[in-house]
Amino acid sequence: MENYFNYFTEIEEYFWKKRGTALLVSTLDWALMDSWKQAQIPLEAVLKGIDRTFEKHEARRHRSRRINSLAYCHQEILAAASEQDRAALHGPPAATEAFPREEMTRFFERNAAALESAAGRLQSVGRSESAGTFRSIAASLSDLAGTARSDTPVDLEDAERRLTVLEDKMFATLLQTAAESDLVSIRAEMDRQLAPVRRNMTAEQIALVEKQFLQRKLIERSELPRLSLFYL
Repeated sequence: MENYFNYFTEIEEYFWKKRGTALLVSTLDWALMDSWKQAQIPLEAVLKGIDRTFEKHEARRHRSRRINSLAYCHQEILAAASEQDRAALHGPPAATEAFPREEMTRFFERNAAALESAAGRLQSVGRSESAGTFRSIAASLSDLAGTARSDTPVDLEDAERRLTVLEDKMFATLLQTAAESDLVSIRAEMDRQLAPVRRNMTAEQIALVEKQFLQRKLIERSELPRLSLFYL
């Protein structure tokens, strides 16, 4: 597993370089990068897709707008990825001891503590059922921390599957407890950012990006961590 944030940083800096100026990456761009990472699109394919997008843009005689978002590169990135060996996009390597035990232990413990704190906040506003869900997630993370502290071999693929389930439960709870006005605001922002590129994406791609966008916004507003080992 390559470092999650290195993947993001490499793409962000390369995009800035091609554009010629630094630009604050939007939530939509983060959602797209997240979807590429989850689809296991290699960094090389992403950078190649960015190159091709800028090359085609420069070749146009009339360039009325600048490339201000990674969304304009999406189709070229998918095309570049499809040209690479399909095996590189799927089937991650067998689980190994890729992370130091101490780091994993701290990661699980820190996230468990964050969920416990969030549970306390929910309990204080009468959301007992949601607080219980967060406490159960925290307990599972503490259990993973215990395994990481022990001499028991850690199956990273199995741990990541478990973390995916826990994240799904966390997101479902955040969605359930979010104020309607907040969700409407997030939806409006998402629609504005997707509008220029929506016609260039399939319904499946749009659904994935919308899901990532919503999750990232809910995480930001709740100040909760991502649980995947990619964030270790």
